Amino acid sequence: MANINGSFGLRPISKLGGGSNSTGLTGYTPYEIANGNTDSIYHGQLVIPLASGYIDHTANAAGGTVSHLGVFQGCQYVSSTTGKTVWSNYWPGSGADSNHPVQAFINDDPSQLYLIATDASWTSKATARASVFLNASLSTGITGTDATGISLGRLAISTLATTNSLTLRVMGWADDADNQDFASAGIGAIVRINNPFNAPTGSIAAGTVSTTGV
Repeated sequence: MANINGSFGLRPISKLGGGSNSTGLTGYTPYEIANGNTDSIYHGQLVIPLASGYIDHTANAAGGTVSHLGVFQGCQYVSSTTGKTVWSNYWPGSGADSNHPVQAFINDDPSQLYLIATDASWTSKATARASVFLNASLSTGITGTDATGISLGRLAISTLATTNSLTLRVMGWADDADNQDFASAGIGAIVRINNPFNAPTGSIAAGTVSTTGV
């Protein structure tokens, strides 16, 4: 039976090691989106830190060496129309009062594990097992749906390789009775972010959204 998973980007589920799992949201780090940023940033999308002190989405879905800060979970801003506080699961790229900050909520724990749907068939369970500990990029990494605010990012099966500059590392897959057809897209892969910014080797993107990829 075909899998029922749709696209939802990266969904925090657990973490490496034995520490408590807060899904990486401490609530104490005041990350911000530049008020004039016209890029839509979707729930479940990877974001990077900029030299300007703000965050933004990564520019495309190819492999690259940019350190990712984490995964976007929503934002808070003051509406330029109503003057009221808006809580949103995505940043629409406009609508904020320029006199107030746009606060971003990010899963920023470098040990965080995420669930992401595959974009193509894994062929078989044996093939999936052989993919564990390989690295991969996302497909449709910066697109999303405005109606829901959710990322359309998926794990790009065709990019699986040992190349450690690719964005994600496969750690396994979810035990999910509704999504166990390895011959179809939509298996829930469990992944971690390679080269996270909050790891000791993390590096910042120089001023603008990276074009080297997710």
